Formats: sequence, structure tokens, C-alpha cells
Amino acid sequence: MITERQEKLLDFLIKEYISTAEPVSSRALKKVTDLDVCGATIRNDMQVLTKEGYIEQPHTSAGRVPTKKAYKYFAEKVATEREKVFSDFIVRQIRTAHQQIEQEMKLAEELIRSLSEASLALTISSEPESDDLFEILMKLGPSRITYDKNIDMINKIIREFESF
Repeated sequence: MITERQEKLLDFLIKEYISTAEPVSSRALKKVTDLDVCGATIRNDMQVLTKEGYIEQPHTSAGRVPTKKAYKYFAEKVATEREKVFSDFIVRQIRTAHQQIEQEMKLAEELIRSLSEASLALTISSEPESDDLFEILMKLGPSRITYDKNIDMINKIIREFESF
């Protein structure tokens, strides 16, 4: 089993080796990592990774190169991270769609309520004895009129009465 720091070193080593195709030294790892450790610590961790079979040294004075085991580890880790990112994306998309549906349902409810009020107003306005606009609005009653939201509808009703 390797430590978290050793995992990070292995990740950096694999990425560096992929980009340069050259064995990676502890000095090169020290330059590209964001770890706050000395070169000796990196060399010790590289020895552990060599013993665990993740990296090998092509010859004595060379840096290290990843093994098949390292590539397999790296590929599984990348696949797992991508799967998590994809899963998070799907969850966010579902949540967004749910919020949009809720918003559209609220708009539909408001539309139904407005249409119902308009229908009632038109029904009352078709009664022959209801000639006075004030009388018609009073029959609707304050519970049926939401003054702020339905001011446009009231204006439309007024225009309809004026066109009679």
C-alpha cells in the first residue's frame, strides 16, 4: 500500500514520463510537484514505489519510468475521476431540469388562475343587468382579484367593456 504523497509522486512521474518519454529523476519531480518535501524524501518515496512495482529504474544513473502496474493504476484512477465528474454532471442536470419544471408548473398555475378569473369576469360581464364596471368588479370581490398581479387583466377587461 502506498501513501497519498507517494500516489501524488506517482501521478506526477507518469504524467512527466508521458510528456517527455524520458526517465524521470527525483530532481525533476521536485520541480514539477506541489509537494513541500526535500529531494531525499522524494528519493525515499521513489524507492518504495520501486519496491511496490509501480516504477523501475532502467539503469543505475537513470531516473525512474512507470511500469504496467503504474499505468493500470493511473488509468483506473483517471477513469474513476471521470466517472465521478460525469455522475456529478448528471445530478446537476437532473436538479436543474427539476427546478425548471417546478418553475413552469408555477407559471402554469398562475396562468390557470388568471384565465379562471378572466372567465368569471367575462361571465359576469355578459349578464344584462351588470352594466356598471364598478359593480362587476365588486361582484368579483377582493378575494378573486390580486391587484398587483392582475392589473393587466383588469385593463383588458376595461378595454373589452369600452368596445361594447
